[in-house]
Amino acid sequence: MAKILITGGAGYIGSHVLNLLGSEQSHEIIVVDNLSTGKKESLLYGRHEEFDICEVEKLSALMLVENFDACFHFAGSIIVPESVEKPLEYYENNTKNTYELIRLCVKHKIKNFIFSSTAAVYGDLEGGECFEDGPTVPINPYGRTKLMTEWMLEDVSRACGDDFNFIALRYFNVAGANVEGKIGQSSPNSTHLLKIACETACGKRDEMSVFGSDYETRDGSCVRDYIHIDDLAAAHIDGLKYLLKGGKSEIMNCGYGHGFTVKEVIASLKKVTSIDFKVVEGPRRAGDAAVLKSKADKIKSILGWTPKYDDLELIAKTAYDWEKSLK
Repeated sequence: MAKILITGGAGYIGSHVLNLLGSEQSHEIIVVDNLSTGKKESLLYGRHEEFDICEVEKLSALMLVENFDACFHFAGSIIVPESVEKPLEYYENNTKNTYELIRLCVKHKIKNFIFSSTAAVYGDLEGGECFEDGPTVPINPYGRTKLMTEWMLEDVSRACGDDFNFIALRYFNVAGANVEGKIGQSSPNSTHLLKIACETACGKRDEMSVFGSDYETRDGSCVRDYIHIDDLAAAHIDGLKYLLKGGKSEIMNCGYGHGFTVKEVIASLKKVTSIDFKVVEGPRRAGDAAVLKSKADKIKSILGWTPKYDDLELIAKTAYDWEKSLK
């Protein structure tokens, strides 16, 4: 049994990873989350410590007492347009606070670190297909802050040798809800496409917008690689098992390797719900790339990750069923 620290475990992705970890009943889990965006109701397992990771003395004291074997880090700021408007807030949370977390992990001999990275580190690549060893030219502060953390992790891992190893998972577009209906995306004021579409289908919004219809794609809207949240969560568990067995540091894409346009995702939700909700076309958002698709061979070969839910209609249905259940 391993003792696990999860930062941001009450959020969308963190709570789904927590659900899988807790379901295995083979780990002792402590979640640090200030509940600024996460929901206490999403914490289905483990012990919750309610404070911000920027409270370094509290975090250090917790690590000193608990002797963690691994740390999952989900307590990042994630909204691309907001990062363009408020870059210093993103550098403070995603870079400065993460630096302090990594420093404390090294200090307290937490050898295994699983990091929530992003496809935004790639920027706007020609053709949109992203390879881990390809260029990383992020076009927004969100992507830059995540890339800076990857650099920190690489440098620290190189300096510490076997005393510190990490897995950085570059997420593509995470969507859907737990297939058993236990948890889903509950964040207020979400900017995720499918979450907004589901809110509109449920009548919680009068309409939704497509941001940009003049991209050089098959229907003019952005193309993204949508991955079901339970498959993404499983990749983290695979990463933990790999590190606990002595695996070395790796950066990996986590996606299905094919893309759908914004309009295709909306059409899929309309199909599974039989609801023709209102969609309007708006201008492009700052910081958005036209196409982002993963090349995800590495995660399958190294971690043995095998996705189960590569089905856009299933992703849409689980997201809608969860949204209907919310009060």
